[in-house]
Amino acid sequence: MPKNTHKIAIAGAATLGAAALAFSVVPADAQTTTTDAVSTARVAYSSKPVQDVKADVTDQLAAKSVKADAIAAAKKKAAAAEAAKKKAAAKAAAAKKKAAAAAAAKRKAAAAHKAKEAASRSAKRAAIKKASVKRYANNLDGWIKHSLDIMKSKGIPGSYNGLHRNIIRESSGNPNAINNWDINAINGIPSKGLLQVIPPTFKAYHVAGTSWNIYDPVANITAAANYAADKYGTIDNVDSAY
Repeated sequence: MPKNTHKIAIAGAATLGAAALAFSVVPADAQTTTTDAVSTARVAYSSKPVQDVKADVTDQLAAKSVKADAIAAAKKKAAAAEAAKKKAAAKAAAAKKKAAAAAAAKRKAAAAHKAKEAASRSAKRAAIKKASVKRYANNLDGWIKHSLDIMKSKGIPGSYNGLHRNIIRESSGNPNAINNWDINAINGIPSKGLLQVIPPTFKAYHVAGTSWNIYDPVANITAAANYAADKYGTIDNVDSAY
C-alpha cells in the first residue's frame, strides 16, 4: 500500500474508533438514539496526507527537472569542450602549415642565394680567366710567340729561333711579302706572307683556330711550321727554300 494511502486509512480508523466509543458510553436506561447518532455523525478526513502526497509529487518533479537541467548542462559543457578541442586542433594545423610554408620559403631563399653565389663565383672565374688571357705584341716577336703557343697546343714542333731565322730569310719579317718571280709565281700560285707559303699549301696545312687569311702573321707561321714538321720533322731543320 502506498505511504499516503496508509496515512489516510489510519486517520479514518481513528475517527471511526472515536464514534464507536461515544456510542458505547450511553447508559443502558437511556433512550436509544443510536440510529440518529450514527447517521448524523460526520467522518472527519484530514487534508494533511493529501498535501503530503502533492508535496512528494512536486519534489519528484523538481528532482527530475534538476536532473534534466544537469544533463543538459553537462551535454552543453561537453559540446563546448569538443568545439574548443576542434578549434585548438584547427589552430595547431594552421600554425603547422604556416611553419611548413615558412620553412619551404626559407629553403627556397637559401637555394636561390646559393645559386646566386655560385653564379657570382662563376662570373668572377670567367672574368679572371678573361683577364688572364695572354696578350701578344703586334710585331714579329709577338707573332712568333703566339704561333709557338698554338703549335704547342697542337703538338707541332719548332722553336723561336727556327721560326725567326726562316722568317727573316723568306720575307725579312714583312707579313705582306709576295714572290712574283719564282716558279710558283710563273705557275700562278706565288708564295705569300712571312714564311712564303703558296695558297694550296696554306689551305692543306691550315691550323684550326687561326685565320684563313694567308697574310695573317700567326696563321701563316703556324701553317708553314705544320708543313715543315710534316716534310722535314720541324721548322728548325729548314735552312733554305722549302
